[in-house]
Amino acid sequence: MTQTEYKIYIDDVIRRVESARLNVSAHHIVKIVAVSKYSTSEDIAKLYEIGQRAFGENKVQDLKAKAIALDELPLEWHYIGNLQKNKINNLLDINPTLFQALDSLSLAEELQKKLVAKDMQLDCLMQVNSAKEASKHGFYPDDAVEAYKKIQQECPNINLKGLMSIGAHSDNKEIIKKSFDTTYEIYKKLPNATICSMGMSGDFELAIECGSNMIRLGSLIFNK
Repeated sequence: MTQTEYKIYIDDVIRRVESARLNVSAHHIVKIVAVSKYSTSEDIAKLYEIGQRAFGENKVQDLKAKAIALDELPLEWHYIGNLQKNKINNLLDINPTLFQALDSLSLAEELQKKLVAKDMQLDCLMQVNSAKEASKHGFYPDDAVEAYKKIQQECPNINLKGLMSIGAHSDNKEIIKKSFDTTYEIYKKLPNATICSMGMSGDFELAIECGSNMIRLGSLIFNK
């Protein structure tokens, strides 16, 4: 697509985000992360030119390649995929703005070790499997608050900023809403949490109305 075509798509997205957030409050701010996993560096550069700054990738090797290719641009890189322990050092070498999928205590412990070794800190979101679906990663709701506090106490190089979750895999709006409400209720109980990342291309308006302040949009922005 041309830059003009991208602008048309993102302007429509922004109008929809504005409408959803105003239904919550005029003071409710929502950040858009453009999920670029199926898009090229050239696509990302076109979106940068019309104002998009935050981009999400779910494979470490793809994130690295695009970060190198676009090194001259001041982009925010979000890693949104499942992180295998043997890829931790590769991710830390990239030093993303935010790791959105911290999904287990064992991963947190291994990440902490690697961060100490590199004398680094990393901003992270803890992933919650709010609908308790076997196909998804993350902490179950009943365990989430305790796990969050445990990571804060035992992994000081991990800067927990809040939660990420994926809406329930369902065509029933009420079931999806329940999964978002569950995540938001947990989020409100967390000490110093500022990010509640919920909502993708098919359900972001509902997620915003349930309290999300960060959404992850791929196909809607890139028209893939």
